[in-house]
Amino acid sequence: MRSADEVTGRQAAETADDVVEAVPGPVAKRRWTRTDTWTALGFLGLAVFVVIQLWIDPNGRVLAGNRDDHGIFLFMLAHAERVVFDGASLFYEDRLNVPDGVNMMANTSILALALPLAPVTHFLGGGVTAALVITLGLGGTAFAWYWVFSRHLGRTPLAAIVGAAWCGFAPAMVSHANGHLNFVSNYVLPFIVWQVLRLREPGRVWRGGVILGLLIVLQIFINEEALLFLALTLGVFAVSYALMRRDETRLVWKRFTGGLGVAALTSGALSGYPLYIQFFGKGSYHGQPFEPSVYVTDLASLGAFARQSLAGIGPVARRLSVSATEDNTFFGPFGLVMIIVSIVILWRSAAMRATAIAGIVLLVMSLGPELRLVGFKTGIPMPFALISHVPVIDLVSVTRFAMVPAMVAGVLLAFAIDRIRDYPALTRKRFKIGMVLALVPLIPKPLPVNEGVPMPEFITAGLWRQYVPEGRTLVTVPLPDVTTGRTGQRWATLNNFDYATPRGYFMGPADPPWDDTGSWRAPHRYTSQLLWSVREYGYSPALTDTDRERIKADLAYWRAAVVVLIPDDRNVAAQRATLVDALGSPELVGGVEIWRVNS
Repeated sequence: MRSADEVTGRQAAETADDVVEAVPGPVAKRRWTRTDTWTALGFLGLAVFVVIQLWIDPNGRVLAGNRDDHGIFLFMLAHAERVVFDGASLFYEDRLNVPDGVNMMANTSILALALPLAPVTHFLGGGVTAALVITLGLGGTAFAWYWVFSRHLGRTPLAAIVGAAWCGFAPAMVSHANGHLNFVSNYVLPFIVWQVLRLREPGRVWRGGVILGLLIVLQIFINEEALLFLALTLGVFAVSYALMRRDETRLVWKRFTGGLGVAALTSGALSGYPLYIQFFGKGSYHGQPFEPSVYVTDLASLGAFARQSLAGIGPVARRLSVSATEDNTFFGPFGLVMIIVSIVILWRSAAMRATAIAGIVLLVMSLGPELRLVGFKTGIPMPFALISHVPVIDLVSVTRFAMVPAMVAGVLLAFAIDRIRDYPALTRKRFKIGMVLALVPLIPKPLPVNEGVPMPEFITAGLWRQYVPEGRTLVTVPLPDVTTGRTGQRWATLNNFDYATPRGYFMGPADPPWDDTGSWRAPHRYTSQLLWSVREYGYSPALTDTDRERIKADLAYWRAAVVVLIPDDRNVAAQRATLVDALGSPELVGGVEIWRVNS
């Protein structure tokens, strides 16, 4: 029986493919090549192509696929600008949802991205920063995978490029580019994967553990949800691989778990306080504002095309997906076949079997507690029902677990492209044809955009400053809220919260302290409900004196100095009539009607 010290560097390097001959120790370093340059430029060019319609006017346009989430990330970028330029609190924002504020750790605040880019937000506007983050997220994620495939996992340039292109521009990634700045910025994940695999090597417990811990902290401040998915994936991979390679596991498990322990200590020490704020601080919440059966993966979506793919058909994708930002599978018929073919080709490799198993397990989790097929509930229970209310698991959107098999598919394709070289010529030819049929229909199309409501002179010329003293708020109607008040929040964030505003679209407790379930909006108040109904149904009710007093009480609660009616909104005449009934005749200033509110 060999001792742990007898496990050589060559054996330790066999973390990726048991079939392909491993090189001694980690893959040998190689210099930057012309291929690397062209690959980087190619990925960047494709990312610009995907985001081109937003780049034309980033501060004036909004992503049509998910205008609300585009808006919430403008909020995150404006918060970071205030932290850097105004010394605002890092983990709380008091200029939205006045007077309660927002717990930024309990939201997708992307601090690791937004803080370094705060000068861009300050001088060029949050819309430019958002377009930049999406572009660098898509291209950067692809190049990060290319780097790991080619430098650390020994893949040939072609295999590395194809696998990385899938990981960076798969339908899931392009779908989330419709507004989820966090989910397209996955360039840390491949390096976390590689550092976890390297913990098997001798002498890596402390150094490897610290490096892994630092990467985990960085990812926490980009996207915790993706980190959770990756942790679950690596856990399934490790258990599966250990069961298949028991002799090797006995030799390496101590240093592997030791490295994980060091990583946990490192990341815990650096992120413990922010995570405490997230889960227990003011504005924290528990659970999601929807049941786990609502946002799940439709089994039929595996072989369909996403709406942003070249072969995508909008009505079909809408039937099989919960939203334009959640086309998390959609591999296409040939893509699905080639993923299965790749698994067959690589099945002799324990590492690849474990990789495939991890992808399948997370795919099954994404199906939710009940199988859904072509938009219909089948009544067939799924394993996720057993864990749907486990803490932390209950904070994620279930369908997003399917982003894991999308990533795993890229890994399998990269290794299969190299492995197919050992097959007969006819098999290689068929494989190449299959890859072309799989990849060409998945080429992404540019993201659709809409023109945002232009900011009036009252905002752009700073006329609001004459009406809103420090400590008071500017209240736009419709009130800033999820789906109904996107314009007011967008105006405030594009001005980097020079003025404060009540309510907003963010994640917080539904009705504290009685109900701390997660909600996308501030707790309801009489005025917010009234104005929502007027906008929604176009009916302006006759107000009583009691109603007017309640409206004035809400405005006082929000510290309102001025109310601004957003022009050209839905049922704006009814909204205006309600405001006139409650507050009297407006003034016309800087292109908008306003109502002064006495303190």
